[in-house]
Amino acid sequence: MVAGSLGCNVAAPIVDVPLPLRTEPILVARPQVGAVWRRTVLRAVTVPLVVLSPIVALAPTADHRFNIYWHGALFRDDPLRIVPDTVHSLPGYLKAGNFRPLGRMLEKLVDLAAYVLADVFGIPANVAFRLVEMVGAVLLSLAVLVLAESVLASGPVLRRPPSTVAALLPFAVGAGFVAAGRSSPVVLFGGLYFTSSALVFAVAAAVARKAPDRAVRRRWIVPLLLGGAALASFNEIAYFALPLATVAAAARGRYVLGVPWRRLAQGGSARLLALLWLGFLPVFVAVRVVIARDCAAGACYRGSDVHLSGAVAATLPERMAAWFPPLMWQSAVQGHHHWIAGVVLILALVVLAALAVHAVRDLPRLSPVDARGAASLAVTAAALLVLGAALGALNADVQQIVAAHRWGQGWRDTASTAPAGALLIAAAAHLMSPKRWLLTGLIGVLALGGTVSAAANKRFRDTVMNTPAARLDDRLAQAMADFDPTPAGQARRCELRDEFFAMFASTPFSLRRFDQAFDTAAEQRAGQRFCPTSATSARGRG
Repeated sequence: MVAGSLGCNVAAPIVDVPLPLRTEPILVARPQVGAVWRRTVLRAVTVPLVVLSPIVALAPTADHRFNIYWHGALFRDDPLRIVPDTVHSLPGYLKAGNFRPLGRMLEKLVDLAAYVLADVFGIPANVAFRLVEMVGAVLLSLAVLVLAESVLASGPVLRRPPSTVAALLPFAVGAGFVAAGRSSPVVLFGGLYFTSSALVFAVAAAVARKAPDRAVRRRWIVPLLLGGAALASFNEIAYFALPLATVAAAARGRYVLGVPWRRLAQGGSARLLALLWLGFLPVFVAVRVVIARDCAAGACYRGSDVHLSGAVAATLPERMAAWFPPLMWQSAVQGHHHWIAGVVLILALVVLAALAVHAVRDLPRLSPVDARGAASLAVTAAALLVLGAALGALNADVQQIVAAHRWGQGWRDTASTAPAGALLIAAAAHLMSPKRWLLTGLIGVLALGGTVSAAANKRFRDTVMNTPAARLDDRLAQAMADFDPTPAGQARRCELRDEFFAMFASTPFSLRRFDQAFDTAAEQRAGQRFCPTSATSARGRG
């Protein structure tokens, strides 16, 4: 009995003591990591929504006035029809100077999503279109975060807290969503270009995560070749994916993982990139040769044409800085004074300040970033910044924008340069091992920048909506949302059509597109033309 008692007294500490030591890190650390990640993702999702919310009811412009209804009605009941429809149109677009079959499919999907959203919830299509665009902006914000953590993490990304870079990124990226002119991706083709840019960051993140000592399995060879060809068939923004992935993989492998250059060149990420490039280059080179031949006479679409001249050298530096939010604010407000005011500013400030406090409180829990990791991230961001600026500098329209000293005006390159600039700011802040107070101050400054961007977007929307064309587009969207098939409704729609034809009488192309788009949508929705009593409408359909 005594021996048994002694045995119990001795064995109990041996059995009981180690258990808390082994289980405590698992029970406490894992929920903390998960909670920090959830808060980081929440900020990356919320900040773009706050900044872009002032333009949620912005009237559609340019091709959006027609494409939402045309593409939506065409593919509402047969979405798979998008593929043959796009393939059938390829020869015409190729002769016009661009080759974007997968990008055009995505564009039609964006329009279809807006059309269906408007149809299901009974809201105007322009509001639905902006909501879909905001989803693209959220995807882009998340993709930038994923790339940053993929480059910085030497091990599994989700098994450690996000880096202190992640505390800055949502605010830096969100501040760049500025409606800097009518050609800005925030205004024009935002869903397409934000999603395309998100694809670029996602591809770079996936390649950067490939361990140098892991081989590429044979079954992945064909999919990787096809993936490279798909990137060459997407659009100009997607062209950046492989150059960016190459820089990101090299920077992470050499400076974060410490792998020698020779071993890195023979490793898994290099082989992965080689297969993607082998799929990309044949398609890219063949298409550019065909386009250069067909566009030699200068008859191609200026928006995608390459214009080599002395203006490229002058345009490139400006486009490398055009993403900077204070420059874009001036383009958005168009010379208005006292625009930093109003309810939108106050609401944005309240929400973003709360998120900023959230981020500051998380700082002690986040993974630190050393100088080598920050340098790797800065090099990656700078590479994309140069690529995006080069795209803009090669375009004749952008060259004219810069020549007119309209610095900060948005173009499709802004969809890549703005998030790249945000990433560069966050990385540069970590090059000198910053103190917590410095990161806290920078979070505050970036959150304030997002607040001002929201106010600038509100000013831009007010300016646009004060124009007769925008007010008419808004009424057309409302007429389609509340489609009235009765004779009274037909009469009101015919009045809108007559007003449009009078306003755009000098642009026959817009008149044809009007009947094509609105008649197609009206027939899909109610089995009648937009204006059944119009003989002109009947000829437009024919």
